[in-house]
Amino acid sequence: MSKKILIIDDETMITKSLKKLLTKEGYLPTIVSSGNEALDQLKTDNFDLLVLDMRMPQMDGIETIRAIRQYLAIEQKDPMPEIVITGYADENKYKCAVDLKVAAYIYKPFDTKDFMATVKKALGEDNAAK
Repeated sequence: MSKKILIIDDETMITKSLKKLLTKEGYLPTIVSSGNEALDQLKTDNFDLLVLDMRMPQMDGIETIRAIRQYLAIEQKDPMPEIVITGYADENKYKCAVDLKVAAYIYKPFDTKDFMATVKKALGEDNAAK
C-alpha cells in the first residue's frame, strides 16, 4: 500500500513540484496551504509523513508541528515523522525543530534525489534497498 504524505506549504510552485515528484515515486501526496488546513485534513484522513514549510501565515512550521502532535495525542492516533523545508536560515527555528526531534530539516532549494532519500529514511524505507 502506498504511503500517504501530507504537504503543508503556502507556495503553489513548491507544492505542485513536490506533489509531482512524490506521485512519480509511488506516494500519495495531499496538499494543504496552512497548519489549520492540515488539522482539518487530519480529522478525515491518516498520513505516514508530514512535509511542511517553516514560514507560513497564521501558524509557522513549529507551531503546526506542535498543534498536529497535540491533536494526534488527544485523538490517540499514531504520531508521524515530520520533514521541515525552508528557504530561510533561522537558527532559533532550526533549534526548535531539533528540540522537537523532527526527522529532517532541509533548506530550499534542494536536490530531488536528496529529498527522496530523506523521505524514504523518514518512512523507514531506506533499509529496504540494502
